[in-house]
Amino acid sequence: MDERAKYMKGTTTVGLICDDAVVLATDKRATMGNLIADKEAKKLYKIDDYIAMTIAGSVGDAQALVRYVSAEAKLYKMRTGKNIPPLSCATLISNILHGNRMFPFLTQLIIGGYDLLYGPRLFSLDPIGGLNEESSFTATGSGSPTAYGILELEYSKDMTLKDGLNLAIKALISAMERDAFSGNGISLAYVNKEGVTILEDEEIEKMVKKIKRKRK
Repeated sequence: MDERAKYMKGTTTVGLICDDAVVLATDKRATMGNLIADKEAKKLYKIDDYIAMTIAGSVGDAQALVRYVSAEAKLYKMRTGKNIPPLSCATLISNILHGNRMFPFLTQLIIGGYDLLYGPRLFSLDPIGGLNEESSFTATGSGSPTAYGILELEYSKDMTLKDGLNLAIKALISAMERDAFSGNGISLAYVNKEGVTILEDEEIEKMVKKIKRKRK
């Protein structure tokens, strides 16, 4: 078995584009093999005013990348007086990952951002720097096959932000019910022309309960 598989099997993260916004969602469970190491792991990060990122895989590697790119985003703003564009941010991380491909960062990333010229942007990156721009949705981690099932069935390009948030939650709920390495709650955010908004746990829990009631 590939040695990397030990580090790449946990987590479910989801990203999708809806009406003039990008939605990002993750579970909160961090595992070490069969041990639940943390029930409140942070897997959703604000990188800049108009960019957020989800992480899956090795926590240390992912946190190092968050520090790198957050610092570069601040330097970009100091030099130009502007926020770093989402594509530039994604390309920077891709270059970092590719430059370390012989000793790769064991992580998968989803970057969601809002470009004031081009609107919502969504990118996925693999551990050695492969960069894909997504026009609809994406998912990573061990629960992604289940999440994809919900996304494929219910996603629509013209869905509202509210519907996009609900769909991301539905995908996470299904993944957490079937994947042992995903669970312990949901982190949820969206990025639009107003910037990054990370929802409070209480608000997310209300949405989760409402969705579960409708399923019964």
